[in-house]
Amino acid sequence: MRLTKFTDLALRAVMRLAVSEQDESLTTREVAEAMDVPATHMAKAITRLQHLGVLEARRGRGGGLGLTELGRRASVGWLVRELEGEDEVVACDGDPPCPLRAACRLRRALREAQEAFYATLDPLTVADLVTSPTGPVLVGLVGRRPE
Repeated sequence: MRLTKFTDLALRAVMRLAVSEQDESLTTREVAEAMDVPATHMAKAITRLQHLGVLEARRGRGGGLGLTELGRRASVGWLVRELEGEDEVVACDGDPPCPLRAACRLRRALREAQEAFYATLDPLTVADLVTSPTGPVLVGLVGRRPE
């Protein structure tokens, strides 16, 4: 299964915020620069994460992004499901619809494989993702994009 770039960006943002110090307030632009992606793309991911309750954004002087308690203990499987949506691996009912859809065994097998993928991620938390050696690398990331 392949995740969308949107989900990849959101997961990277959560991981970066998970290793930030309590007194460190990162902006969306700073997270985007550290991940070497356009700020506009990262802003969309940050907005979705806010709606999920995974992170909070404080405006103004001294503002910035921070993970919520949910964000710190969230299951990676849950987070990926929420970001990816409930779409199936293949679009059997697309336009035109697949002529095999009424008697296809592949659709069910792919759905089971998708669930197995998520089930593998379910026991992992965001905190698990940022243990060493990943955490120190995330802390050391600096922006590479010019303003």
